[in-house]
Amino acid sequence: MLDKIRKYQNRLQKSFNIRYKRYLYHAIDFDDKMIAVFGARGVGKTTLLFQYLNELQAQGNNALYISLDYPFLSGIDLIELVEEFVESGGEYLLLDEVHRYEEFASHLKTIYDLFDIKVVFTGSSATSILNAKSDLSRRVTLYHLNGFSFREYLEVKHQVLLQRYTLEEILNEHIKIATSIDNNSFDILKEFKAYLKTGYYPFYFDKKSSYYQNLLNTINLTIDLDLTSLGLIEQKYTYKLKKLLEVICESKPFEVNYSKIATMAEISRVKLYDYISYLNDGQMLLLVDENITGLKKVQKPAKIYLNNTNLLYAYCEETEIGTVRETFFANQIASCCPLHISKQGDFILSKKYTVEIGGKDKSFDQIKDLPDSYVAADDIIIGAGNKIPLWLFGFLY
Repeated sequence: MLDKIRKYQNRLQKSFNIRYKRYLYHAIDFDDKMIAVFGARGVGKTTLLFQYLNELQAQGNNALYISLDYPFLSGIDLIELVEEFVESGGEYLLLDEVHRYEEFASHLKTIYDLFDIKVVFTGSSATSILNAKSDLSRRVTLYHLNGFSFREYLEVKHQVLLQRYTLEEILNEHIKIATSIDNNSFDILKEFKAYLKTGYYPFYFDKKSSYYQNLLNTINLTIDLDLTSLGLIEQKYTYKLKKLLEVICESKPFEVNYSKIATMAEISRVKLYDYISYLNDGQMLLLVDENITGLKKVQKPAKIYLNNTNLLYAYCEETEIGTVRETFFANQIASCCPLHISKQGDFILSKKYTVEIGGKDKSFDQIKDLPDSYVAADDIIIGAGNKIPLWLFGFLY
């Protein structure tokens, strides 16, 4: 069986010869015994595994890549397979799509306890995989892989190196930073508009002409395969999740009405909360709560966004520019710091900074009396004072 797996590994390895390493690759401490990399379908988890495999092999290490959705592995005992690998001198095990293997959490726990090997595995939902029952969370170092930031998109498209910045650097030094980035040969505003439509998922660069069709296929696979294999929803009800996405497309983020959404999606209100949670797990949605704690938090509706702007353009018949701008900002900020909605302004970042999102003429009227308040303005290259170009928040990772 190991020989058959290695043949598949070698065949796949040739198609994943990608030199560009995502922001997360250099942040992972590969010395940890068991590492989990989670993220939506299509953001590059498999590519990351093969890049690590290439690195291990170049160093002379005995490493094995296994995708747990291989058809010929159906019915195979994973523990026996790992034991065979270890007895043959195996040192590093790279497991892809772990959620496709039944009772994977308990098997990973056993592998951790019984074998002296290092494991890196990928999956689609950290919340569902690292559940309390598996007792796995204490053993695993968890990393989340987002889709391309605007910075990464520019790096790949134009073969340039661009610096990433902290939130505080962007807030305090945005004029200097934006000026230095604008010195490159590309048109930053033109590229930003392109990124909003097609730049979030790395597979765009391989499938430009059929990008939206592939993105819709990715959505369907996430719902039909990933969420069902995790036991979150029965196959016969997956159409309700797709219907829910359509309804959310038609709803403005600032007009969240759970009763109305439940009626339009033909879902009971009790089930609606579960379904929203499942789509959030699958990185189809992005939920933003109010900046409150305690029991009141449960009663307050969050803003509900599609996870990123590419999903908006692929899945929704119409896209309002205000929703696109907020979705981009929420998606990029959520990767770096706590994000909440605000009664004044649109968002509160790190429970300190209030930000209003808008076009180039957006004023400070709503937030003028608030300390640490900013406007993130679209359609400007260089900001002024506390007005910052919206695109610059795409340089956080």
